[in-house]
Amino acid sequence: MEIQLKELIDQIKKDGVDAAEAEAEAILSAANDEAEKIISRAKAEAEKMVQDAKRENERLVKASEDAIRQAGRNLLISFRESVARELKAIVSENVNTVYTSDALIGLLVSAVESWVNHPGAEDLAVILNTQELSKLEEALLAALKERMLTGVTLKANDNFDGGFRIAVNNGSAYYDYSAEAVVDMLSNYLSPRVIELLKEAR
Repeated sequence: MEIQLKELIDQIKKDGVDAAEAEAEAILSAANDEAEKIISRAKAEAEKMVQDAKRENERLVKASEDAIRQAGRNLLISFRESVARELKAIVSENVNTVYTSDALIGLLVSAVESWVNHPGAEDLAVILNTQELSKLEEALLAALKERMLTGVTLKANDNFDGGFRIAVNNGSAYYDYSAEAVVDMLSNYLSPRVIELLKEAR
C-alpha cells in the first residue's frame, strides 16, 4: 500500500511536472511566435521608414537641383537682359550724340542723295522735328541746294525726337531714321551677336 501511495505521488508529481513543462513550452513557443511577429513588424516598419526616407531624400535632392537650375536660368536671363539694356543705352547715347552734332547734316545729305537716285522714288520729303528743322534748315538748304530743285522738300513733324524720316512718293511710304528707330534697329542687330559672344565665353 505504501508502495502504491508512493507511486501515486510520484505519478502526480510527474504529471504535474510534465503539465508544467508542457505549459511552459507552450508559453515559450507563444512568446517566441509573438516575438517573431513583433520583430517582423518592426523590420517591415523600419524598411518602410528607410524607403520613405530615401524617396523624400530623392525628392529633396531633385527639388534642390531643379531650384539651382532655375536660379541659374533666371540669373542668365537677368544678365542677358541687363547686357541688352546696357547695350541699348550705349547705342542710344552714341546715336543721340551723332544726331545732335554737325554729322546729322552729312547723314541727311547722304540719305537724300541715295533716295534721289533710287528708282521709283519721287516727291522726296525730309522730315525733322520743328526744333531741329529750324536749327538745321539753313545748312540743309545750302547742302541740298541742287537736290531741292529736283523735288526734295523739308517738313516739320513733332511726333518723334531726334533724327529724321524720309517720305517718298508724296508720303505713301516712310523710312524711319529717327533716333528711337535707329537705336532699336542697332540694338536688335547687336543683341544676338552679344548673346553669341556670351555663349562662346562659357
